[in-house]
Amino acid sequence: MLVTTLNKIKKYDPCGIGWKMLLKNLGKTKSDDEPLAFLTILESNGFNDALWCARSAPEYEKDWRLFAVWCARQVQHIMTDERSIAALDVAEKYTNVDATEDELNSASAAAWAAASNASSVAASVAASAAARYAEWVEARAATSAAARYAAWAAASNAASAAESAATSKAARAEVRAATSAAARYAAWAAASNAASVAASVAARYAERAAASAAASATVRYAAWAAASNAASAAESAATSKAARAEVRYAQKQQFKKIISGE
Repeated sequence: MLVTTLNKIKKYDPCGIGWKMLLKNLGKTKSDDEPLAFLTILESNGFNDALWCARSAPEYEKDWRLFAVWCARQVQHIMTDERSIAALDVAEKYTNVDATEDELNSASAAAWAAASNASSVAASVAASAAARYAEWVEARAATSAAARYAAWAAASNAASAAESAATSKAARAEVRAATSAAARYAAWAAASNAASVAASVAARYAERAAASAAASATVRYAAWAAASNAASAAESAATSKAARAEVRYAQKQQFKKIISGE
């Protein structure tokens, strides 16, 4: 069973909350040199604190290194660069005295280079995604502006049509007041013209209304797409969170085996 001491842990300046919790659960008020099992720390403070305390026991470096390699192996299937996998192989060999320190350093440098390349690619992909999102936002804003303009134009046309209708009505009333047949004929002609104008305005209004409805539908679709994407992202985040929890549990169980001497 792997052990450390409170004095060894204290040298690394543990966080106040975790330190107080550990002392309380041990029934102590200060540190000492009494052997303290890592399993006890795990049960008292949890996996994170127990793992952090591993630095206080460098004499178990082999165990800690093999645990680190084991953790990395759990995601080896998604490593796309052979340098990363080679680094794990060399680290494991070095721990078992089958590789030199120079080989370890060389493999480590190559793995860091691989990680740097991966980061650059990820940054490029992120930048591209951000650019596409910005274009989408701009297009959405333009569509929204078009919808607002269409609505304004429709309202403006409607106001003009109302004003024209009121004027036409006043003209017809004035004409009807006349008694001559010529005046009545002129009134009929004026009314006919007004009707034609009204029909033309109505047709234009209908076209603009249709355009406005189409623009509005586009905006609604964009909003629906955004909501759909958000839902997908939330589902993905939930799945990712569950996966991380599962991995974390596996790590804890493996760590527990190591510190228990199994």
